Amino acid sequence: MKEINELNNLLSKYVDQGFFPGVQWQININDNVYAGKYGLNNIDTKLEVLDNSIYRIWSMTKPIVAISALKLLEEKKINLDDPITEYLPEFNNLQAMVKEEGKVKDVEKLNQLPTIKDLFLHTAGFSYNFLADPVGKEYDQLHLFNSDTTTLEEEIKILAKAPLLFQPSTNWRYSVSMDVLARIIEIVRGDSLQHILQEEIFDPLDMNDTAFTVSSENQDKVMASYEYDPVKNKLSELISEPQKIGNIGYPLNIYTYARGGHGLFSTLNDYAIFAKMLHSGKSDNGHQILNSNTLKLISTNFLEDKYFPIEIATNGIVKDENYVNGLEAYGWGLGCRTLLDPSKQNNLGSVGEFGWAGAASTYFLVDNSKKLSATIMTQVLFGNPELHRDFYKYIYSNF
Repeated sequence: MKEINELNNLLSKYVDQGFFPGVQWQININDNVYAGKYGLNNIDTKLEVLDNSIYRIWSMTKPIVAISALKLLEEKKINLDDPITEYLPEFNNLQAMVKEEGKVKDVEKLNQLPTIKDLFLHTAGFSYNFLADPVGKEYDQLHLFNSDTTTLEEEIKILAKAPLLFQPSTNWRYSVSMDVLARIIEIVRGDSLQHILQEEIFDPLDMNDTAFTVSSENQDKVMASYEYDPVKNKLSELISEPQKIGNIGYPLNIYTYARGGHGLFSTLNDYAIFAKMLHSGKSDNGHQILNSNTLKLISTNFLEDKYFPIEIATNGIVKDENYVNGLEAYGWGLGCRTLLDPSKQNNLGSVGEFGWAGAASTYFLVDNSKKLSATIMTQVLFGNPELHRDFYKYIYSNF
């Protein structure tokens, strides 16, 4: 097909110019599938990108966890206004910093408790280890998410020792809140996150290669992870295991390891199945994952005007501050960014288009007005964002 050749040619230049080892992509629109791949799974071994290459999807774990939480909401087992202490009493003594730019020891009592809604929206006041703020640095001091052998339960108890960056529901900060929500899912369901996701999402959707671990016989299918060195103008392979951003790890085969904000491995085909499900809430074989009314919550903006503009402020780890595809055009639904104003990105996209990205340059979007979903996979930590932008631009210029 013309579109496959054109898109392969467009994306292959990023591989040929040394920005990425290889890329793999798929677009589903109506009942048509367009897919392609180019480049290498591993530069040293010269293994080409496979049909079933496996990727660390980093923060593209979050939308999957959000769907599991939305199922609880649909079943009325949680409510958006529930304080998190209803499920996690370890947060009963939680405090917030007096000033975001102040000292982490200067804290005050909470005006209100963070809620389930705050966790979905990243308005609870949590932060991330790699972000440029005192709370993120405090997480490192507490060794939060530094270990590959701790359980999610243990990590959340560590998190409860740190203050919030700001009072709940007063600001927006991309954060570990989906890890907290994942722990609440475990408590309400009475099971491990891996088992819950397996039963509720992976098995019904036949996502057979998505999990928090990779079996020994499949580890040679995992695309090698890289960082781009702009000085040397080349990729540097991350040969250590587990992969890390700062001190946040990503082990390959530790079976007690599960996180709500990152940690899943997946293939292009598996994630494309998940993205396509977000059109209707159903799998191709008829399994109902969510009803249509609940599904709309992921693409409906819940942020008030006071939260805008939203941005991810990093501490030098992301070389391009606009890494996540221009958040100035977006709001936030229950689990994903959602497009509010296409005029802020050259009139591309449709209002309500939603999706997210992973730190190693994976990316997906869903546009239910066009019955369109698209996914792109590669493995370069905070790689050249023009790859996503060209992918997005081609989609909305040609489909």
